[in-house]
Amino acid sequence: AAMKQTKGLEGDKMSIIKFEFNPKVGIDNPALTLTEDTDGEGVGEPRFYLLTKDNTETFGFCLHEELGCQGHVIRQIELGGVAQRRGLQDGDRLLQVNGHFVDHMDHLRVVQKIKASGNQVLLAVLDGDSYEAAKSLGRDLSRMLPDDIRPRLCHITRDRSGFGFSVSCPEGTKGTFQLSVLQDGPADRAGVPPGSWLLELNGDSVKSYSHTQLTKKLKQSGTKVTLLVASSAVEEFYRLRGLRVTAALADTSWLPFKVRELHLVKGPAGYGFLLKEDDCSSGGVGQFLWDVDAGLPAEQAGMKEGDRVLAVNGESIEGLDHEQTVHRIRAHEDQVTLLVIDPAGDEFYHSVGFGGMVL
Repeated sequence: AAMKQTKGLEGDKMSIIKFEFNPKVGIDNPALTLTEDTDGEGVGEPRFYLLTKDNTETFGFCLHEELGCQGHVIRQIELGGVAQRRGLQDGDRLLQVNGHFVDHMDHLRVVQKIKASGNQVLLAVLDGDSYEAAKSLGRDLSRMLPDDIRPRLCHITRDRSGFGFSVSCPEGTKGTFQLSVLQDGPADRAGVPPGSWLLELNGDSVKSYSHTQLTKKLKQSGTKVTLLVASSAVEEFYRLRGLRVTAALADTSWLPFKVRELHLVKGPAGYGFLLKEDDCSSGGVGQFLWDVDAGLPAEQAGMKEGDRVLAVNGESIEGLDHEQTVHRIRAHEDQVTLLVIDPAGDEFYHSVGFGGMVL
């Protein structure tokens, strides 16, 4: 056998729910097959796993890049662990992380995506034989996956007409709310799809709300409200697989709060900023940027005082202390790339339970 060079991600042990829809059987069977091989070419179908763990656990697998082997390879599944018992297979190829197609991505970037997911991640995988067969046939693997399986997180600012949506709910039920969206109104501009289903309001699940309770919560929101919503197609995707939709899986591109990437090239007087460890408004500690000098590289790159650092040179600094972060910044003598967020954005993401998943 040819010698393989590998580099891996220690995955995190987790509770895994695997549901793959087959119209011939019920959706409560945790080992269902999505479909049989129907193309006659030996290519199966992707399988979806929603993996959830706590802070003391790992996901229970490693992600490898192997010489002579295409794709991101699932390896070292913990013997007797939940991942093995539920069906994640050695040699599976990872195709998607939280709705993002990753087969074409650099290995380290995929590792970062998994780590940035925190304690929950949605994976789509294809068995090794099917992956190799699909590659040999020149198939576009991205076309084997649903176009969009991500709910949306939308932040709406009220105008004179209101929030620009109305809510309908079957009489006598709780937690089932469908939204009608006013064209060109605040909700429409914030990215709420017409006919979508409401899942969370300001970071709280609406599953137990009556229509009256929901109306009261909306009034208490004042002039701004944040909704987690899923289109009918996305809601059906999760429902058929018995998977719970959470903010950790959401598309945040519609939100007004953005992370910023700053690329700094050191000048004769340095970068022109100070890094300070301080308490975060949401709890815990973080690394903040202060004393940004006018006219120096930091200011020219768009750095603002009070920005919190999320990543250095593409790697998250979550869990690092001040000295470790400084060491990361100094790793390349003459340049550095920082991922930062301003205080308003930082506070917003934590207020809706998104926390470190902003990465």
